[in-house]
Amino acid sequence: MSVAVELPTWDMSIVFPGLESPEFEAEYSSVISEIDRLAEYLERHGIGRRQSITVDDQVVRTFDEVIEKFNALADRLQTLVAYVGAFVSTDSRDALAQAKRSELQQQYVKVSQISTRLTAWIGSLDVEALIKRSRRAADHAFMLRRTKMLSEHLMEPALEDLAAELEVVAGSGWSRLHNDITSQIMVPFEQDGQPEEVPMTVIRNFAYNPDRDIRRRAHEAELSAWKRVDVPLAAAINSIKGETNLLGKHRQWSSPLDMAVFGNNIDRETLDAMMEAARRSFPDFRRYLHAKARVLGVGACAWYDIFAPLGESSSSWDFFAGRDFLVEQFRSYSERLSGFVDRAFRENWIDAGPRPGKVGGAFCMGLRADESRVLANFVPSYDGVSTLAHELGHAYHNFCKANRTALQKRTPMTLAETASIFCETIIQGAAMRRADEAEQIAILEMSLQNACQLVVDISSRFLFETRLFERREARELSIEELCELMLEAQRETYGDGLDSAQLHPYMWAVKSHYYGANYYNFPYMFGFLFGLGLYAQYERDPEKFKAGYDDLLADTGMADAETLAARFDIDVHSLDFWSSSLDVTRRDISRFEQLVGAA
Repeated sequence: MSVAVELPTWDMSIVFPGLESPEFEAEYSSVISEIDRLAEYLERHGIGRRQSITVDDQVVRTFDEVIEKFNALADRLQTLVAYVGAFVSTDSRDALAQAKRSELQQQYVKVSQISTRLTAWIGSLDVEALIKRSRRAADHAFMLRRTKMLSEHLMEPALEDLAAELEVVAGSGWSRLHNDITSQIMVPFEQDGQPEEVPMTVIRNFAYNPDRDIRRRAHEAELSAWKRVDVPLAAAINSIKGETNLLGKHRQWSSPLDMAVFGNNIDRETLDAMMEAARRSFPDFRRYLHAKARVLGVGACAWYDIFAPLGESSSSWDFFAGRDFLVEQFRSYSERLSGFVDRAFRENWIDAGPRPGKVGGAFCMGLRADESRVLANFVPSYDGVSTLAHELGHAYHNFCKANRTALQKRTPMTLAETASIFCETIIQGAAMRRADEAEQIAILEMSLQNACQLVVDISSRFLFETRLFERREARELSIEELCELMLEAQRETYGDGLDSAQLHPYMWAVKSHYYGANYYNFPYMFGFLFGLGLYAQYERDPEKFKAGYDDLLADTGMADAETLAARFDIDVHSLDFWSSSLDVTRRDISRFEQLVGAA
């Protein structure tokens, strides 16, 4: 008789005893007061208007003071936001946590207005002169130069203040609606002849079930569930994209994509080279999907076959065996990484299992100093362990940035995936080395699932979002149009790799990123391929790589992607670089074809 093992939940009590504790209330009140004091400081020193300002001793002193105050406030606010978010993300029905999050959103309006005023003021300065005269400015040189450029896209101060106030009830309000609706969906599903209602996170996890009939029924149940909530979600996505288009025009951005490219510290030449390399790899991924279909005994994979497991694992991939494996294998890279991951498990940084009210997927959030928290919906499989490695990679990245100021830590999504992909790749190599051929099939298949998502599916989402922004210029799109737009993008990217009659029209409703960030998609592909390219550098010269890797992670908020990549002789403008990263996946596909052919 098997005994259910309780998966760990994260420990937030070491920060504050609870949301109603005097300790939390004292810090919460103190931070709010500090926000008001900083706003008063800016007003007192005339910070917030774009005008010609000479960089003299007084300006230098003012800059040094305001940056020190802003960094200190941002660190404290990050801890509060993460603490409250930990309760909301694990139980969206927690009324007190939801109320506190809403209160914090109101305070973020003030912080956003402070940030905008600082941007306008910095835009008025000769930043090169400031960098020469101030050590603190020199330490924040990259931020200053970027802020100077960003200031060119500011509206009038009153309009920027209004936009910040409206964000709470507009963009982020729709985003909260999506999170609340999707985390509380209960889906009717029959298991072992017994009808029951299960959370959407559980239904989506059935995509990994070896029984094709269960996968098919779960997929159909999922689509029916999305249909029941598609009206508010369509309103949300239309509103968010409409707002982005409108504000982008008023801020003089040529398109939402240009805004996203700038925000990710890359340029269009880099993006175009990467996306072209991805397009050229589609036939290779279709080879993989065709091989998978042959193993499954079907003419073509349906959407619900994408995550179907193949091969047989002789290894134990439960949570605690996975923990031991990660700690052991990361030691092969460095004691620092291994010790850090061991600490994350020992100190209960991870909330592992799915349950009603908990958001789906997985993420890592910085908490305070060198601490993070990791949310997962763990499935006992290699993929589940690989996901933990990925999120713990993010935590290690935060650890490496711990001595940076809040403004120096601001890492774009393109570079935020660097450590996570690197850690995943370490684990894949270790798992493959100890596996027999049957398990190699299982590991390769899971790795290729992930690669397919990060290259092919991300491309489909990029196409979808591009066309959604374009069409939203004219009017709102209906539910049917959103679904057809999604299907069109899936057909163009997956091609004959999937059964065109068995796709997922509601992926626009599934992915929370559409409701928060704009063009969240391509940075994931960048991170995946950049991480593979870095791993190739590590294999060529491990000691040289190790000497610079942690510094790279520490500096991801202090230079653009092109500059950081050049430290490792990588040219992100080059199609050849992106293609060479994809060659790693092409080799995996060829090996996969050989293994399943032999089996």
